Amino acid sequence: MDISIVIPVFNAEKYLRRCVDSVLLAVKNFDGKVEILLIDNNSADGSLEVARKFEGASVLQCHTAGAAAVRNYGMAHAHGKYVWFIDADDEITPDSISLLMGTARATDANLIMLGAKRIYADGHTDYLSAVRPDEPNFKSRFVRYGMGPWQCLIKRTWWNKNGFSFREGMIHEDMELMSALILYVDEKYAAIDKPLYLYYQNDESVLHKGKFSEHIFDIFPALSGLYERFEKAGAVEVYHDELEWFFIWNLLIDSAKDFAKFPEGHIGFARSREMLQKYFPDWRKNRFLKQKPLKLRARVLLNFYSFPRLRAS
Repeated sequence: MDISIVIPVFNAEKYLRRCVDSVLLAVKNFDGKVEILLIDNNSADGSLEVARKFEGASVLQCHTAGAAAVRNYGMAHAHGKYVWFIDADDEITPDSISLLMGTARATDANLIMLGAKRIYADGHTDYLSAVRPDEPNFKSRFVRYGMGPWQCLIKRTWWNKNGFSFREGMIHEDMELMSALILYVDEKYAAIDKPLYLYYQNDESVLHKGKFSEHIFDIFPALSGLYERFEKAGAVEVYHDELEWFFIWNLLIDSAKDFAKFPEGHIGFARSREMLQKYFPDWRKNRFLKQKPLKLRARVLLNFYSFPRLRAS
C-alpha cells in the first residue's frame, strides 16, 4: 500500500461527499495503491450513512471523542507507506496524491509539506505556503509556521518509530506536536509549494464556534507540551526566538480573539501573561516581533496589558 488517506468524520454530513469525491478523483489520477479510511467519531447526523455509500473506502468507528483520538486510531489502522490526514469539510486537488507520492518516491522523505488554499465563508481566499527545504533557515520558519496535520504527508514507519501521537481530550492537539516534527526528520524533509489542499474556514468547527467553551484554554497545555518536546530534544536554546514568537502569536494574537469574545474567557489574558513570564520573560525583545508592522506590534502589547490582571487560578 503506497498511501493511506485518513479522514476523521464528525457530524460532517453536509461536507463529506464533496471531500471524498475530491479524494476519489485524486486516486483515479494516481498510479499506485491507495486506501481511504473514513473514521466516524460518534456522529449524530447522517455522516455514517453517507460514508458507507462510497465504494472503495473503508468505514471504521472510533468511539473515543475528539480529532486527536480519531487521528491516532487512523494511524494505528493504516497500512500505507505514507499517511495523509484530511479533514472531512475540506478538499484536495486532482493531482495532489500523484504529486505528493512522486516526491515521496524520489526523496524517501519522512515528512513532505504542501501548500494550501484557505477559503473563507465570504468567498475570499489566501495561500498557506509550504516551507521549502531550499529556503535559508527553513527549519526556523517551520518551527514558527504552525501547520495543521492535513498540510503534510507522513511516512508511517518514521512516525511510529518516534512514538508520535496526538494528545487526546483537547483541541489544539496538533499545535502540541506539529512544529516539533522538524527536529526528527533526519534531513529527510521535502515540500511541494503548490495549493494541493483546499482548506475551508468552517465557522461550525470546534475552533470557530460562536459559544464559549472551556476548550479555548487548551492552548496552554498545548504550548507547554510543545515546549517540553523541544526541551527533551535539547533544542530550546537553538530555537528560542522561534518558540518565543510561536507563543506570542498564539497567545496574544490568535487565542486573544477567543478570550475577548466571551466574559468567561477573559481569564485567558491573565494566564497568557503568566505563561509568557514563565517561559519567555523577555518576549518584548523578540526579533520576529520587531520585524512586524507597527499595527500588529501595538495589538500584541494591547492584548498583553489591556485586560484586568485577574488571577489565573
